[in-house]
Amino acid sequence: MAGPAPDLCTWVRAADGVRLRVVLWRGGGRGLVALLQGRAEFVEKYGPTAQRLTAMGFSVAALDWRGQGLSDRNRRRPMIGHVRRFLDYQTDLAALLAQPAVAAEPGPRVMLAHSMGGCIGLRALLQGLPAAAAVFSAPMWGIRMGGAPDALVRATAAVCCRFGLGRMAIPGGTPRPYLMSQGFEGNVLTSDPEEYTRLLAQVAKVPELGLGDPSIGWLRAALIETAALRAAPQPETPILTILGGAEVVVSPWAVRTVSARQKNAELLELPGARHEVMIETPALQARAWAAIGDFLDRVTPPG
Repeated sequence: MAGPAPDLCTWVRAADGVRLRVVLWRGGGRGLVALLQGRAEFVEKYGPTAQRLTAMGFSVAALDWRGQGLSDRNRRRPMIGHVRRFLDYQTDLAALLAQPAVAAEPGPRVMLAHSMGGCIGLRALLQGLPAAAAVFSAPMWGIRMGGAPDALVRATAAVCCRFGLGRMAIPGGTPRPYLMSQGFEGNVLTSDPEEYTRLLAQVAKVPELGLGDPSIGWLRAALIETAALRAAPQPETPILTILGGAEVVVSPWAVRTVSARQKNAELLELPGARHEVMIETPALQARAWAAIGDFLDRVTPPG
């Protein structure tokens, strides 16, 4: 993977028996960052992110969520991302943090969560996860539905699930990974061609890392969870949220709405940035990491 090789790469079992891939990069004792990736992602993507965080002194723990990366998948439709309920991801997160080497890391716990990981991470904070701080990158607190009302999409998905279609891909969906079907021009992830090429090379080299579109059941569960998060009392954890000005995957309105209700939060909007702020152009990455570094220095000072 790009960036340093992890110090630990192992398997854990979630409480319901699902096998998950876990990695750990060890830092300098400043604390532990739980790196929560987005939908259809894999830990290899985050090697450069781990390199930046370990240079700050943090250890970094990450996992492939159930149904993606090299963690257990649905055997009948392994290329369609599916969960019945989003609380299943909380089981995965608990397994990551309970892994003995991860649990033994010293210092405060910090969260860095991207996209779907931001949805999972916010729920974890609301359930009492003892994090000293959280950084959210394009958090999935709402989904861009192309103009269709969430309530209508959710109701339609519920009917499909009732008739046994929950594990099928969303209408128009495909098992082919986005990176393998979308060229750089017109992609919604990053405006940096080198970063896009790096991600594409990772999936081309290890096709098992790729994942296609989500299932109807995943979409229904995601809409239920994001609506619940927007309505919930927000945590008092110090939070930095970063949102790209060219965001079209998650709902900018939802990100701004939830962030405004958080009592101890900052929102940084980066004009021109697309969904993947961590792999944007060098200039945009520099702005994002300067903000992250300043935020972490204030809430978890070195030493």
